[in-house]
Amino acid sequence: MDGLIDREKTAERLLAASAKHSFDPDTELDWEAPFEEGTYFWPPELVSLYDTPLWKRLSPEQRIELSRHETASLCSIGVWFEMILMQLLLRHTYDLDPTSGHVRYALTEIADECRHSKMFARVVTKMDTPAYRPTRLDLQLGRAMKTISTTPGAFTGTLLAEEILDWMQRLTFPDERVQPLVRGITRIHVVEEARHIRYAREELRRQMATAPRWEIEFTRLSSAQAARVVARSLISPQAYASVGLDPEHAAEVARRSPHRREIMRQSAKRLMDFLDEVGLLRGPSRRLWRASGLLA
Repeated sequence: MDGLIDREKTAERLLAASAKHSFDPDTELDWEAPFEEGTYFWPPELVSLYDTPLWKRLSPEQRIELSRHETASLCSIGVWFEMILMQLLLRHTYDLDPTSGHVRYALTEIADECRHSKMFARVVTKMDTPAYRPTRLDLQLGRAMKTISTTPGAFTGTLLAEEILDWMQRLTFPDERVQPLVRGITRIHVVEEARHIRYAREELRRQMATAPRWEIEFTRLSSAQAARVVARSLISPQAYASVGLDPEHAAEVARRSPHRREIMRQSAKRLMDFLDEVGLLRGPSRRLWRASGLLA
């Protein structure tokens, strides 16, 4: 496969970038400042019900309240994603040379993810919302994924969790309609996740160049299933109850919304193009990828 980059050169560049551009959210952000009245917690266009009949019936106050709970859902689910990611990285490095730059960067990334998880949990507490959790089924599917995933599957899952949210956060941190604390959190996450995405993309490309056929076929199917879990887990249906909506009905409205479908496809387009390039969107798995709503 063309375009493979030396693993150690990548690691050294990422370690140097980490030394220059890493943040401590506890000191970097103003956690004591009150939230601003009349200000969204997430860009309204990215709220799952935007431009649906239900959205049009909500008052401005209800729309802001829904954005608060959807942000809490994204942050809570983000902690779940990060915990899976950290375990996958530890599995990847378990039998590698601990003195290599590749392993040192993996440990650096795990330290980043620990800070991100604490940051997400702290903002959920600050927003005074429930800590929304995945369904029992998805929790068990996540447990299975981090246990049986292939190495290329681990990096595909990492990219699924990171790149979709990264696209949304890049629209959030410059948006002055959004709460300053949330913008600060997304800015930190975007800067640090850019390194994680680079690491995962280059390692996935290397893995796909050397993996046996059975591993590639298994990765195609398991990653497509992971995509379905990631896409449906982002917004807990219980968040809709915060504005007096029926959770099951509102979730169905969001699922059928043309605007929401387009947002999800846009958020994943760059990733889907990359996964197609490295050979992961081929064969029967392509139908599962389409079923996730991430692939047009």
